[in-house]
Amino acid sequence: MDNIFLLIICFIAGMLLRRTRRMPDNAPAALNSFIIHVSLPALTLLYVHDLKIGGDVVLMALMAWISFLLAAGFFWLIGRWLNLPRATIGALMLTGGLGNTSFFGLPMIEAYYGHQGIASGIVADQLGSFLVLSTLGVTVAGIYSSGRPTAAEIGKRIVLFPPFIALTVALLSIPLEYAPWFTALLKRLGDTLAPLALLSVGLQLRLGHIAGHRRNLAIGLGFKLLLAPLLIYLLYVPLLGAHGQATQVTLFEAAMPPMITAAIIASEHDLDPELSTLMVSVGLLISFATLNGWWWVLQGV
Repeated sequence: MDNIFLLIICFIAGMLLRRTRRMPDNAPAALNSFIIHVSLPALTLLYVHDLKIGGDVVLMALMAWISFLLAAGFFWLIGRWLNLPRATIGALMLTGGLGNTSFFGLPMIEAYYGHQGIASGIVADQLGSFLVLSTLGVTVAGIYSSGRPTAAEIGKRIVLFPPFIALTVALLSIPLEYAPWFTALLKRLGDTLAPLALLSVGLQLRLGHIAGHRRNLAIGLGFKLLLAPLLIYLLYVPLLGAHGQATQVTLFEAAMPPMITAAIIASEHDLDPELSTLMVSVGLLISFATLNGWWWVLQGV
């Protein structure tokens, strides 16, 4: 409960700081940059180093790929049925298919499952959500706008992303033992992720323009927070027989609200920016309740 209270306080502090204009407009960008270049790589080096490679790792990584493909098919059908604009379909595919498995997901995993669940969350994020965003996500954004990313651009984006570099180093260094001082350093740096991430999310919260997007917002969040994790649960647990904490964390990540970066990419490609922002803002608020519900459901897995 202490961790959950910490996250809620940091989230509320971010909202208050935004409303009182006590921080500059570029504060979220600065915080996110620190998280991407320092906090997340430190956590990756710390927890993935002790990861035991097995079948669970494959299921962790596949979750985000399956979720995105389900979202692409679902919103394509919904778009044709409701005759939605191409920009709206693309926005729903991106924000409804990609979860906030890093900035929001890792702090929530730490709150509900403790430090021991973070390694599973990082694998689901780095080998799952990040790679999906960098490949399928960017491709969908290009298809539903006017551009087409090249394979070279996609590859460069992946290999130069700091957390991905840290993931590669952590996997290669598994046979080696870290020095105690290095482990302590990584832990201190990694501990900054949770408070800074929720502060950043609070600073970026926007709830305007709900009335004009109520139907599409309900469809998008209904899929992302309820239907998609339910389908992943049915695939992993009854069909594949997966169980244990790694499976619980993976399914918990499947229930995360829409990814902030996916909304940014959607906005940059002019894919219904208002809806994309609302998917993140409203989804995050609702997810405090839905994630608690999924946590109770997953206790028996």
